[in-house]
Amino acid sequence: MKRLVTVGVDGSPESRAAAVWGAREASLREVPLKLVHVIDWPGGPAVPRLGRETADRWADEALAEALEDVRRQYPHLEKTTRHLSGRPAAALAVEAADAGLLVLGSRGLGSLVAYLVGSVGMATLVATETPVVLVRVADEPGDAEPTRYDEMIVGVDIHEAPDNVLAFAFEEAIRRDCALRVIHGWKVPPAYRGLPFIDSDGEREVDRSVARMLDELLLPWRHRFPSVSVTQKAFKGSASRRLVQAAAGADLVVGGRHLRRSPLGAHLGPVTHAVLHHASAPMAVSAHA
Repeated sequence: MKRLVTVGVDGSPESRAAAVWGAREASLREVPLKLVHVIDWPGGPAVPRLGRETADRWADEALAEALEDVRRQYPHLEKTTRHLSGRPAAALAVEAADAGLLVLGSRGLGSLVAYLVGSVGMATLVATETPVVLVRVADEPGDAEPTRYDEMIVGVDIHEAPDNVLAFAFEEAIRRDCALRVIHGWKVPPAYRGLPFIDSDGEREVDRSVARMLDELLLPWRHRFPSVSVTQKAFKGSASRRLVQAAAGADLVVGGRHLRRSPLGAHLGPVTHAVLHHASAPMAVSAHA
């Protein structure tokens, strides 16, 4: 059975941009699109003091607006809508179980190069193993269709098990017929800094070793996807900073997250967390194997 692309909508410009982005993705995948609105009912902060009838009407309007945006640009795409009640993150995670991708909107913080991934988005990210894409709203309301830059960026940690992340990235590159740039940043552990054997020659040797490990990691994926143009860079420094810079000219940025749950909340990892809040391109987050 074909797997859906599911989009969470709430009537905001961010979610409407996510709906159009999700429609584009569903068209690339040749699968149906499902638009889902979840009312945090009863008594949730999203609808304070609203009656059920008013809340239902609000949900229907949000779905109708997003559906109309999609129809204008993708008239032949198979589309469905669903209106649910419950805790949004939990409900969206359940909907994502039958989907190949879940798409949500992300809000910009004014003129700052930063974005707000709300509590629902963060909670949903770690409540599902389905890949999630956070979409930025366009600067101009009429510019909802994402610009195609013909390059995707993926950040990998060679010390993790990034098979799911790389599979997602290479498959998306095939769908878009675009190049893929792989980035890995490394740092000298704090406990080793200042030791005499960690000099410039030692750092160069570590850099060569990390580059070889990245080569070995990517080799089977190059064989599996020979048509994808791949460039790679292992470097000493902040991976999150390099990924954010690269996102300015990318169609999509891909990162990973850990499956384990922390008792203090979601464990996204510092790189993914930073890129989610600062990258200008849409970002896909896939759980590590």
